[in-house]
Amino acid sequence: MFGRKSLSEEKVFVAAVQPDALRETVTASVLSEMDKTAAPATVAKAEKPGQYYSLKKEIFSALIATIDVAALSSMDGEEARREIGVIVDDIVAAKKAGLSKSEQEGLLEDICNDILGYGPLEPLLARDDIADIMVNGASQVFIEVGGRVQETGIRFRDNEQLLNICQRIVSQVGRRVDEASPICDARLADGSRVNVIAPPLAIDGPSLTIRKFKKEKLNLDQLVRFGSISPEGAEILKIIGRVRCNVLISGGTGSGKTTLLNCLTGYIDNGERIITCEDAAELQLQQPHVVRLETRPPNIEGLGEITMRSLVKNCLRMRPERIIVGEVRGAEAFDLLQAMNTGHDGSMGTLHANSPREAISRVEAMITMGGNSLPAKAIREMLVSSVDVIVQAARLRDGSRRITHITEVLGMEGDVVTTQDLFVYDILGEDAKGNIIGQHRSTGIGRPGFWDRARYYGEEARLARALDAAEVKAAA
Repeated sequence: MFGRKSLSEEKVFVAAVQPDALRETVTASVLSEMDKTAAPATVAKAEKPGQYYSLKKEIFSALIATIDVAALSSMDGEEARREIGVIVDDIVAAKKAGLSKSEQEGLLEDICNDILGYGPLEPLLARDDIADIMVNGASQVFIEVGGRVQETGIRFRDNEQLLNICQRIVSQVGRRVDEASPICDARLADGSRVNVIAPPLAIDGPSLTIRKFKKEKLNLDQLVRFGSISPEGAEILKIIGRVRCNVLISGGTGSGKTTLLNCLTGYIDNGERIITCEDAAELQLQQPHVVRLETRPPNIEGLGEITMRSLVKNCLRMRPERIIVGEVRGAEAFDLLQAMNTGHDGSMGTLHANSPREAISRVEAMITMGGNSLPAKAIREMLVSSVDVIVQAARLRDGSRRITHITEVLGMEGDVVTTQDLFVYDILGEDAKGNIIGQHRSTGIGRPGFWDRARYYGEEARLARALDAAEVKAAA
């Protein structure tokens, strides 16, 4: 327990503790908010908002005067909630607030969320069916469920409360967001990706975007059940991951690139040493020998920045067997291609592009914009010798996600990079509800370019069976 005196005796115990991270959180970002913060969906809140907020302020003030913050910070979340609940029950009884059991439970949940969690966002973070949470200032919160975006009834007291919660999130990974550093990428404890952009860049108040990870880790077999890829295509992707093909995963925002990258890494042997490089660490590799690296923004003086290119370069000194880049955005594309071409087979990365052909052009553009003065043909030749397969992911207009191309990079014809599609997704129409109707189709390539690589790893027969099954299905 917190070492408290009975509230019925009208005595107050003020905990004398040293300032720590939790106390700073409570005093700096919570105490200033509790009088007006978003309340739970209870009858008391709906009918008597003024009384609700006043009661909440009184209970919170008594709670802060009673708890031992040092003891609270040493507990896990559930234990801390139980201890807070005991004290809140005593406070409510002493004040004779006249709350029903459900109203009191809602009040307790609201207070615990503000002290221990992320306030009004907690109910959304607890839901596993939400893919994205998009906060556009204090008065608008949208979520994506089942591929469709919808507005919620969640509101923040004001932009100050929203910014305080953003600061609480990013501070957990050693980052900051304020007027001096208004853009920040971070992550939650479960690996969910967070982006914050604050005023003055965000005109209508802080914008917070959370890409949530499902608690259940997806694999290619589950993507087959969801219709994202055909069984034969999934088998080809498993072989591609197993035989150490160098892979680029291309797609638009929200198309499932990171999810697909996580799925492909599931077929890497446990004995391989893997180095991951990300802006905000979100990959969830299951292998035992993984080193996770994360970029670092500059400090308030503009110093100390560690870029993605620096991480990829440093990877080469760490004896990697595979290098995984969460997202290729700039000059690091050159270093990744060099790594792929110098003995680090099976390396992977994602990038934003709308087709495999566009992905090739994007890589060339990123290398050129990074200051490299190589001729265009030299860059393309390096790309051809480095990348084996481009996997294209897309988010269709009905919100569904599909793998639309599995494309090999073959070689050069003059100055043009040649490719061939192994699998494509054909859109056939839509049903009465507006859902896309389509099918994955094999292009009938009987001998892909990585055939010899598959033979080297003993996967030749498995690859032949998958291709034959795809051809039979296409003919039918």
